[in-house]
Amino acid sequence: MRSSASLFAAAGVARIVSGASNVVQPVNDTNCDCFLTNGTEPAYYTKHMFFDFRSLSQYAGVPNTVTNETWTSVGQPSSDYFSSKKWTDVWDLQSWSNSKGHSQGLSGDATVLMVNSANNVYIERNGDEDATSDTFITMRTKRLQAFQTAAEFQAHDSNYQFLSLRMLARTVGDAGAVSGIFTYRSAETLADIQEADIEILTRGPRNKVQYTNQPSYTEHGDEGDNPKATRNATMPRGLEWTDWAVYRLDWTPKRSLWYVDGGEVASIEFQVPRDASGINFNSWSDGGNWSGNMSVGGEAKLQIQWIEMVYNTTDKDVQSQKRMSVGDDDYLGPRERLARRSGDKNCHVVCSIDETTKPGTAAKLWESAAPRVLLGGRMVPLWASAVGMSIWVLVI
Repeated sequence: MRSSASLFAAAGVARIVSGASNVVQPVNDTNCDCFLTNGTEPAYYTKHMFFDFRSLSQYAGVPNTVTNETWTSVGQPSSDYFSSKKWTDVWDLQSWSNSKGHSQGLSGDATVLMVNSANNVYIERNGDEDATSDTFITMRTKRLQAFQTAAEFQAHDSNYQFLSLRMLARTVGDAGAVSGIFTYRSAETLADIQEADIEILTRGPRNKVQYTNQPSYTEHGDEGDNPKATRNATMPRGLEWTDWAVYRLDWTPKRSLWYVDGGEVASIEFQVPRDASGINFNSWSDGGNWSGNMSVGGEAKLQIQWIEMVYNTTDKDVQSQKRMSVGDDDYLGPRERLARRSGDKNCHVVCSIDETTKPGTAAKLWESAAPRVLLGGRMVPLWASAVGMSIWVLVI
């Protein structure tokens, strides 16, 4: 853990705090005006979210796979947890399929009907020998004789505009599946889609993960993936995607960055998503080029212990930008502006989720005596070499 005192090394150049302390102070989110991230591209965010799936034994149970494609799509939530207000206020379980309908075939290059089911998202007991949690959430995809059953949930709102998302997760199972975590804004054409994603391909090497600012390919796919848009990166320190690891996506105005267990693994400036978007988690396969074709009876799972995010939002939601839908490309306000709490344009109390070792908690970095950190104001860089990152503060 880095000391917050090192952030104030250049106090003679710019005074950003009064009464700075060497001790990191754990605080409740309600005491924070904004959250500052660490890393290559530090950024301020106004909101903090945490979903903890580690102690939900009362909801644990592995549901049987629904083998009828019609009943699969109308499957009920696997437990009361997924009907709770805490869950439904933020997330929506998905039930769409890749069928075009009216005997029009399947979307894209899919060779297998894929149907999402609420039944495939469930709380499971952690049976690891060295388990660090009682439970976790599982997202299951399985190849049946007639179709592929899959799992997805997405954010209820689509007004997220820049974020730092982290999750403690792993992927297990057979070849031919994809575990995906991504921001998403739909469009009428592939070229106009905006998406920053993490994808784990179970047909690939277990130490490789794909990171992309989509689209990375064209409608016809003749030219393959655009190397400017995607990276196939090796996991650090000998890790494999079957191991528990903290995956992190930072979507900022300048670039998308990805980290695994605190180490940066990819950074892409090309076609960074610009506009307000949704957030999706999925586990799927469609027999296409990207996922590969899972053998009948095979299955794979994305398993998550917790999800944490600091983020900014626009003033309004864009329901038309949900995944698998097309709508108007509304203008959603100036880039690099933060949605502010209750109209307050100042960030007096700056907190961090990186300066604490306990997921889901925040620590106070500093509290200004006056509105020193003005969101959207003119900033100058303050380099704090002791913490290895740049911090932006107002000139006084």
